[in-house]
Amino acid sequence: MQIESLKVFCDLAETESFTKAAQINAVTQSAVSQQISSLEKQFKSLLIERSKKKFRLTREGQVLYDFSKQIIQTYDSLHSKLQEIKDIISGTIRVATIYSVGLHDLPPYMKKFLKSYPTVNVHVEYRRSNQVYEDVLGNVVDIGLVAYPQKENKLEIIPLREDKLVLICHPHHPMAKLKEARLQEISGQKFIGFEPDIPTRKAIDKILRDHDVMVQTVMEFDNIETVKRAVEIDAGLSIVPQGTVVQEVSKHTLAQVELQDGEFYRPLAAIHKRNKVLSPAMKQFLAILRS
Repeated sequence: MQIESLKVFCDLAETESFTKAAQINAVTQSAVSQQISSLEKQFKSLLIERSKKKFRLTREGQVLYDFSKQIIQTYDSLHSKLQEIKDIISGTIRVATIYSVGLHDLPPYMKKFLKSYPTVNVHVEYRRSNQVYEDVLGNVVDIGLVAYPQKENKLEIIPLREDKLVLICHPHHPMAKLKEARLQEISGQKFIGFEPDIPTRKAIDKILRDHDVMVQTVMEFDNIETVKRAVEIDAGLSIVPQGTVVQEVSKHTLAQVELQDGEFYRPLAAIHKRNKVLSPAMKQFLAILRS
């Protein structure tokens, strides 16, 4: 029995998906099935109740999972410690990030990290916020990058920075002449928003509610790039993180207006599983993100 088989079994137990377990371990679904069958033969026990509608570990499967998890964590700790002793920073880091952070906040930190540690392979996936949490909890990725981090017992949250929220509009919109504006001034105006389940949308909705502002939401999108494109064609106003519109404002394809009602910020954070053993490469990556 190899430790890799135990890891595949644990990943399968946590994701409840042969597809995801195969993806995490860079093997085929057939290979996952074969390794599970091999474990069942070795322990002479049924480990998983196979059903099209439901995935469930048997009592024996739960015991194997509990002990296997300890073995894997001990092995990962050993491997990490040996790398630290040898001062080795290498390996692969799997990162899932929301679009706005991945496109606008992450690149300079990635450049700095890869320049310092060229032997590390950083694999980045762009995901919706809820999918980032799912991927981190399911061990599909090592680190997640999110906005408005949600508290979760199984997660470790590392605050990174805050990005100021600003109003944006078309350069020829009447509000473009203003450097500052009150939220009441956008009441009743056409508004481009994020989709309702996105944390930034929920935060903006709360800001508008708190200031008794009602806008006419005409479009909703799941990423910042599409929101900006809609504002660029003068389909409406929007409120977005300032760091995501630097390029468009400098090129005058968008106008930025400060909000007078107060300073509103979008907090960004890195997340990883609380019990995850971080490799030296992951620790350095997080250190650079915090810098």
